[in-house]
Amino acid sequence: MKKKIFILITMLIFTAAALFAITAEEIIEKMELNLVYDTSIVEGRMVINDRFGSRTSTYISYAEGDDKSLLEFTNIEDAGQKILRLEDEIYLYYPDAEETIRLQGAALRQAVMGSDFSYEDMTGDKGILGSYSVTLNGEESIDGNPCYILTLTAKTRDVPYQKEIMWVDKELFIYRQVHKLAKSGKLLKEMKLMDLIKVDGLYIPSRLTMVDKLKRNSSTEFYMDSIELGVALPADIFSIGELW
Repeated sequence: MKKKIFILITMLIFTAAALFAITAEEIIEKMELNLVYDTSIVEGRMVINDRFGSRTSTYISYAEGDDKSLLEFTNIEDAGQKILRLEDEIYLYYPDAEETIRLQGAALRQAVMGSDFSYEDMTGDKGILGSYSVTLNGEESIDGNPCYILTLTAKTRDVPYQKEIMWVDKELFIYRQVHKLAKSGKLLKEMKLMDLIKVDGLYIPSRLTMVDKLKRNSSTEFYMDSIELGVALPADIFSIGELW
């Protein structure tokens, strides 16, 4: 009997080891290889759907690493409005007012153009492992794609969401779905990958849908229509002075 118990325990240990042969941190590191680039230029659209109907804003964005980005709206109604991120700081520029505003505190959570994305959402997070503790909680398929389920718990208050649940594709290491939660566990937003493309060997989200669970009948589709990686950017493109 003791021998049978020992064999059973050994089998359970090896089964668990096989299930979690990869760590949560390794999954995040592999995923970020698909999301963080030396430099990039993206052109795309943001389609906002709410009780007033549907409207589209177009944009071009520039990024360097995971802490510098510039997004400029190009459609007629919003042309020239810019969102600049420099590490932990976010600045807005309005051409009509010829004014630059630094966003702080609760203002960072305001909706961009009435969309389901906040300014923090639009400009991305810092490196995930620097901001969150990560645990692997099993596996589940999203739209037929086997995924790892990760729980992210904030290390400090200086992040947009205190908790996130992320479904990461087991083969491609790209997120398929993300739930953004309050500290209480209340679901605030749901982001879902609708389409992706392969660029220079990397799998990149090309269409995302964000739903703000605190709004009624509201969703936003975010399209990346063209993506260039590893391109040369002007040295001063991420300068506050160049917003004007």
